[in-house]
Amino acid sequence: MTVTATSVDQPDQLQPRPASAARRGRLLRLVPAAASVLCGVLLYVSFPPRTLWWLALPAFAGFGWVLRGRSWKAALGLGYLFGLGFLLPLLVWTSVEVGPLPWIALVAVEALFIASVGAGVAAVSRLPAWPVWAAALWTAGEAVRARVPFHGFPWGKIAFGQADGVFLPLAAVGGTPVLGFAVVLCGFGLYEAGRLIAERRRSRTVRRAAAAAALLSVSVPVAGAVAARALVSDEAEHGTATVALIQGNVPRSGLEFNAQRRAVLDYHARETHKLAVDVRAGKVPRPDYVLWPENSSDIDPFEYPDGAAVIEQAVKDIGVPVSVGAVVEKDGELLNEQILWDPVKGPTQTYDKRQIQPFGEYLPLRSLVGAINKSWTEMARQDFSRGTAPGVFGIHGAKVGLATCYEAAFDWAVRDTVTHGAQMISVPSNNATFDRSEMTYQQLAMSRVRAVEHSRTVTVPVTSGVSAVIMPDGRITQKTGMFVPAYLVQKVPLRTSTTPATELGVLPEIALVLVAAGGIGWAVGSGLRARRAADA
Repeated sequence: MTVTATSVDQPDQLQPRPASAARRGRLLRLVPAAASVLCGVLLYVSFPPRTLWWLALPAFAGFGWVLRGRSWKAALGLGYLFGLGFLLPLLVWTSVEVGPLPWIALVAVEALFIASVGAGVAAVSRLPAWPVWAAALWTAGEAVRARVPFHGFPWGKIAFGQADGVFLPLAAVGGTPVLGFAVVLCGFGLYEAGRLIAERRRSRTVRRAAAAAALLSVSVPVAGAVAARALVSDEAEHGTATVALIQGNVPRSGLEFNAQRRAVLDYHARETHKLAVDVRAGKVPRPDYVLWPENSSDIDPFEYPDGAAVIEQAVKDIGVPVSVGAVVEKDGELLNEQILWDPVKGPTQTYDKRQIQPFGEYLPLRSLVGAINKSWTEMARQDFSRGTAPGVFGIHGAKVGLATCYEAAFDWAVRDTVTHGAQMISVPSNNATFDRSEMTYQQLAMSRVRAVEHSRTVTVPVTSGVSAVIMPDGRITQKTGMFVPAYLVQKVPLRTSTTPATELGVLPEIALVLVAAGGIGWAVGSGLRARRAADA
C-alpha cells in the first residue's frame, strides 16, 4: 500500500511563520524613517562645495512621499529625521575646534524647526494643490529659523545651495525666500506628478485639476527662473573700480591664531607690500582701494601704536585707501570693526558688525555654558557688542557696502547696504577657525546668491581662503586657494539700479508665510468638518 503525503503533514511550508511576518512588518515601518534620513543627506549633497544643486529636487520629492497622508505626530518625527540627515553633515564644521557637543546641540535644536515643517506638510498634503502650501510652509520654517533663537541661524537655507543652479535668477525677483520656495515647490511637484501618473496606471482615470496643479508646480518655477534672467546683468552703470583683495593667511588654522594676533596683521601687511611692489613694476594695475578681511588686525590700532604703524606703512606703500578688519574697544565695548584707512588722513570711516555670532562673538547663557565646559567661557571672556548703522564706505567716488562674514547669511544685513547706496558689496570674513572644512565654500555660495539678489559685484576677502571676486550675475571670476597668502586685483562694475528683491525686501517672505498660514488654517478647518460629519 502506498501512502501519499498531504498538505496536513507539512503545514510550516505552506503558512508564513508569525515571527517572520512580524519582522517584515517592523522593517517596513522603518522604511519611511530611513527614507527621511536619506532624503536629508541627499539635500546636504546638493550644497557646496559640490555643484549638484539639482539633487535638492529629488530630496524634496522623496520628503513629500514620506510625509503625504501621515498623522502630524508621525510627520513630526519624520521631519526631525530629515533635518538630522541634512544638518548633521552640513554643520559639522562647527565642531572643528570645540568638539562634537556644540555641533550636536546646534543640529538638535535646528532640526526641531524642520520637524514642525514636516508636521505642517503632512497636514496640508490632503489639500488641492498641496505642493504650493507645503513649499510655503518650508519657507515659513526658514523665516522663523532665521530669527530665533539668539537672533536666528539661517545657515542651510535652500537658496544657499543653488548658486550653480538654473533657479538662481529668482533671487533677483524676491530674494532667498522666493528662490528657496521655487526649488521646494518644484521638488514636491515632481513627487505629486509621479504619484498621479502611478494612480492613472492603476485606475485608468485622470484627475485633471490635480494633474494641472502638479504640472504647474514644476513648470512655473522653471519658467519663472528663465524669465528672471532678464534681471541679471553685469553691465557697469556707474563706471568701474579696480579693487584689490588681500588674503594674508594665518600662522596656523584653528582658534590658536587668536593668540598670534600680531603675526596675522604682519601677514596681511606683507601681502599688501608685495602688491605695492608688483603695482610699481607694472605687473598689476593700481587698485582704487584695497580690502582686507575680517580680523586681519586683531590688535586694536587705536590702542596699540605698533599695530597702527604696521597698517600705516602698508597703506602708504600701496598709496590708496585700505579697509582693515580690526578688533577694537571703545568705551568698554568690544567691536568687530572695519576701518577705512587713508594713506594721507589715516582712519576716516568705520563700520561695526551688527549681526554677531552667538557662541562665537558673544556667549548666550554664559553661566549654563560654563557649567557644561568652563574652557568655552574662557575662549569668549568678553562679548562683542553690536553695531547699529549699515556700513557703506565712500571711496574715490564709489560706495562699497559691508556685510561682515556671518552677516552674509542674513537677508536684511546685506540688503540695507544697497538701500543705503552701495554700488558694490564686500563680505570680509575670517574662516581660519574652521580649518579646511566646507564652511568657507558654503559662505562663498551665499555671497554668490547675494550678488544676483541685489545685482552687485561682491568681493570676499578672507584671512585664509577662499577669497573671491563675484560678478553681479553670480560668476566667480577670480579666487584664491585655502591657507595661502595671495592677492586679487580686478576691475569690477559699479551698479546703481535695484532689483525687485531689493525693492520688495521682506514682503515676499511675509506673503509666503501668509500662504503657509492659510494652508494650515484650511487643513485644520477641513479636519474639524470631517470630524463633525463623522460624529453626526
